[in-house]
Amino acid sequence: MGKDEGISHQPHGDLELCEAGVRTYTEALKVGRLPRSALEPVPCLTELALVHPDPQDDGWIRPVPPSSALAHLLQPVTREIHERIRLSAALADSLAPLASVASTDPNLAITVLEGMPLIEAAIQNATDGAQDEILTLQPSGNRPVDQLKKALALALDVAERGVTLRHIYQHPARYSPAIKAYVDDMPSGFIQVRTIEQTVERLFVFDRTVAFIPASPRRDTALEIRHPALVRYLIQVYEVLWAQAKPLTSPLQAPAHDTPITATQLSVARLLVEGNTDQIVARKLAISVRTCRAHIAKLMHALGATSRTHLGTLLVQSGVVEATEDGTGEDTAEGAGE
Repeated sequence: MGKDEGISHQPHGDLELCEAGVRTYTEALKVGRLPRSALEPVPCLTELALVHPDPQDDGWIRPVPPSSALAHLLQPVTREIHERIRLSAALADSLAPLASVASTDPNLAITVLEGMPLIEAAIQNATDGAQDEILTLQPSGNRPVDQLKKALALALDVAERGVTLRHIYQHPARYSPAIKAYVDDMPSGFIQVRTIEQTVERLFVFDRTVAFIPASPRRDTALEIRHPALVRYLIQVYEVLWAQAKPLTSPLQAPAHDTPITATQLSVARLLVEGNTDQIVARKLAISVRTCRAHIAKLMHALGATSRTHLGTLLVQSGVVEATEDGTGEDTAEGAGE
């Protein structure tokens, strides 16, 4: 009696009950008592204090009610929980006053984040805690659709909390259906988007108290900046760029001359005369090298240039761009074709 046919006791944890033990304990609860020999295959019942000797007959054992057994087994767990709560409170009391020190010490107010998971988690935490305003500076003029879907979900969440967003992209963003859809899906009054010809590296600022910037060319390392002076400086840089940028819904200003070229071609022309190669022009304007060269070809056609050197001269002579320091722009335009 009390022994389970086909079920044997298996090794298990100190606070676990095996299947054979469950059946034996269930049987003891049903009949009220079992012979002591029934415990031989299930020592866990004794170890967990689920049974005790029958006071009237030492050859028998009686089950302890489950509620009493549970209260007994939970005592050490409850003590451990209380101890951990006490320790957590003590740590909070000790470290919370030091938060103000971290905000004034540059060595404590700049955190190096290595790896995309850590960077994304830190930015997510800052996003979740934002209460007023989020500023972003995004080099390039396009973003993958999946990234924008994720960004839209986050933006809608912060907008529900009354947080406003300002984004600066580069001019090619004006021609991105994904970015247009992202802006259109946001509630009115909570988002402003502007574009600029050239931009600096990526920048996020949350509530004017914490900023994130890349710390490596691959952007797999970032700096989390909480030093007030550095954050203020980054905000000043952002505001300068914002003032120079054009609202996404406003058309780009046409060139102030009669030459039939577009605003993008004007940007290409300006960078060419400065002596930039095709690759550098493309990177600065967030366009492909192929697109850059297509714009150069259109410039040559519009101005009737027969070579890159000739194009440089005509760009200056026509007033499309100002002359470089050497006064001609010829050498720089020629260098752009290298």
